[in-house]
Amino acid sequence: MSKSKTVTTKKKTASKASTAKPAATKRAPARSSGNKSKELISILVPCYNEQAVIHMCHKRITDVISELEKDYKFEICYINDGSKDETLSDLLAIQEADKRVMVVNLSRNFGKEVAMTAGLDQITGDAVIILDADLQDPPELIPDLIKIWKDEDCDVVYGQRISRLGETWFKKFSAAVFYKIINRISRVDIPLNTGDFRIMNRRAIDALAQLREKHRFMKGMFAWIGYKQVPLQYQRQPRAAGRTKWDYISLWNLSLEGITGFSMTPLRMATVFGFLISAFSFLFGAYILIKTLFFGSNVPGYPSLMVMISFLSGIQLLTIGILGEYIGRIFSETKRRPLYLIDKIYKS
Repeated sequence: MSKSKTVTTKKKTASKASTAKPAATKRAPARSSGNKSKELISILVPCYNEQAVIHMCHKRITDVISELEKDYKFEICYINDGSKDETLSDLLAIQEADKRVMVVNLSRNFGKEVAMTAGLDQITGDAVIILDADLQDPPELIPDLIKIWKDEDCDVVYGQRISRLGETWFKKFSAAVFYKIINRISRVDIPLNTGDFRIMNRRAIDALAQLREKHRFMKGMFAWIGYKQVPLQYQRQPRAAGRTKWDYISLWNLSLEGITGFSMTPLRMATVFGFLISAFSFLFGAYILIKTLFFGSNVPGYPSLMVMISFLSGIQLLTIGILGEYIGRIFSETKRRPLYLIDKIYKS
């Protein structure tokens, strides 16, 4: 990935929605360079229980894009991912007042990774900007994303956090450890301190549309497609309102999706564990045999026996668990269920 200018500010991101069919979603063709009409930029915002912040989010987005509409056209796609509060009602009120808005209401909560996929399937722009409704990735950075995208003639400009305000030290530490691990064991280079906040052109959007696996780790998929990707450095802000939906269990599950989706290393580690333990057992058995033949036998210690049994049992359960994670994902893929179902799409 190439590097470019970096812009430090304090601003935010968006996301979107789709149809449940495997890779054959119809899209508006990309506009040719000879077309003098304004390029259409889609802004995608996935939402789950964002009643406290959604009106503020929309206002900040519209304040920014109103200054850019002399050069570009915009559509704003909100994905309601099965919210249990009044998020959908608020989104419908926003859509009624702003004809640039499309609301995709999923049939239930499918999770943010799938909600983003649904949005990417629905948008029709020449490019898409993904940002979260909680305003941690400031909408005011949208002009910077577009400028770098144009100046660098790249396919993707991704937000790279130089600081993460409002987050605990443990969350920052665990995130840093996770990205170091996954980059060590995976062939895909995932940039450190990146999220979903980015702009992607139509080529990158269409490439992502071909990836239809059920267990989705979008940050890895964004990197997997390759093409020219450039960072925009910024300060990530605290949530504007409401509470995060990402507790430590959710983050742990997401990290498992990333590791199992982009690396076979855990399976290889299980094989290595088995080989090493077998070799140790063989050598230890030879030692016991020689000792007994030449020096006689004494009563073996009960503590050492229990330690060995516990150790071997733990390794067996660990390797079975690793196998189970991969087999479970294979089972999920073989069922061939759609990624999501749409209840209704609201647009002008």
